[in-house]
Amino acid sequence: MDVEEIKPCTAKDNYYLTASRIVPYKKMDLIVEAFSKMKDKKLVVIGDGPDFKKIKEKATSNIEILGYVDDAGLRVFLQKAKAFVFAAVEDFGILPVEAQAAATPVIALYKGGVKETVIDGKTGLFFEKQNIQDIIEAVNKFEKMDFDLEFIRKHSEKFSKTRFREEFLSFTKQKIKEFNIKR
Repeated sequence: MDVEEIKPCTAKDNYYLTASRIVPYKKMDLIVEAFSKMKDKKLVVIGDGPDFKKIKEKATSNIEILGYVDDAGLRVFLQKAKAFVFAAVEDFGILPVEAQAAATPVIALYKGGVKETVIDGKTGLFFEKQNIQDIIEAVNKFEKMDFDLEFIRKHSEKFSKTRFREEFLSFTKQKIKEFNIKR
């Protein structure tokens, strides 16, 4: 999915979203356990994988486990979520960028690619440790914050395929020009 394919939405529903392949390193279990301790906050979980049954067993009544959802469905959930919660360490992490394209703030572990794609206090907020308590504290902090959803969407456009192509082409042309001058 490209950020240009995702339409922003400022009419948010009252749920948090997490989505990923449900494997151990994605830490979906931590997110589910954190929300199981915050019964007043709804969490929607999208994804499938070897740990699906384990995640489902940890879910309480405020947590909805959907399993696999196609791209079109995921897009709608991203658009309507009040925030996207992300606890994995990824080199880049496309889902946090896609969430921002939907004008949805991100609550993420301060490690990996999200350090480059999320602006703390502007397009989301970070938690420091991959544990339940840090997730709970971040969600509670988020509840007291206001975000400029248009700014979040605009920020996501920095990661569009169009921008990448244009900058890559410009860089390549400049290097060819420099190479030809040196000859």
